[in-house]
Amino acid sequence: MQKKKRILLKIGSNTLTKETDNISRGKIEDIANQIAKLQDTYEFIIVSSGAIAVAKQFVKLESKQKDVFVKQALASIGQPHLIRIYQEIFREYGLLSSQCLLSYSDFEKEESRINIMNTINVLVNNNYIPIINENDTVATDEIKFGDNDKLGALTASLLGVDLFIIATNTNGIYTKSSLEIGIPETIKTVSDFNKLNREVVSSKSSHGSGGMQSKIEAAKVTKDANIETWIVNGLEDNFIVNAMENKVPFTKIK
Repeated sequence: MQKKKRILLKIGSNTLTKETDNISRGKIEDIANQIAKLQDTYEFIIVSSGAIAVAKQFVKLESKQKDVFVKQALASIGQPHLIRIYQEIFREYGLLSSQCLLSYSDFEKEESRINIMNTINVLVNNNYIPIINENDTVATDEIKFGDNDKLGALTASLLGVDLFIIATNTNGIYTKSSLEIGIPETIKTVSDFNKLNREVVSSKSSHGSGGMQSKIEAAKVTKDANIETWIVNGLEDNFIVNAMENKVPFTKIK
């Protein structure tokens, strides 16, 4: 049997909500449908944001504490709901899934790194799709900084995946000059990081804490690990398959 290629798919809050105030079950169905189609050739690991967005659908917390602690509490409420939605929908497509909560400090200790790698390998080898999120209840990095982009990159590098896909709400990275005239043009292939950094316009996503700069920083991590990164428009249906077939514009960082 030919060895399956391993993809780490990072999905941000804007993609999961389809830029609304609610998690889109249709988007998770779209992801499940694509994985089911590709499962004979590829195996998937998912890094998913969205716990806070899910919680906001159910509760409104009042607190005198700092905003970050409210977000941590919302993440604690939303995470079980997020995983339940994934499991319900994935099961309909014959897919098994599991939950893994990690924080950046886990990647700093050799013993933790080995444990992460061994656990995820056991899951994937037994046809389970690990769904990873930042452990926001104890760590605030994702809330404050990068909407799981860095977590996805660190996990991809640790596992030595074949491809890192970041699903976002744009057709990849646009040239700065095209944005200035209001006609976005996708940078299709990147090999020069210094040149790329000059093109990036600093912005934050509406639901998440990332933005294009955090995606570039994540891609730098995977580039150093010799892993190719694709930045694709996850709002579109069938976005993984369409990117593989070059039917849509996206950015490929080699």
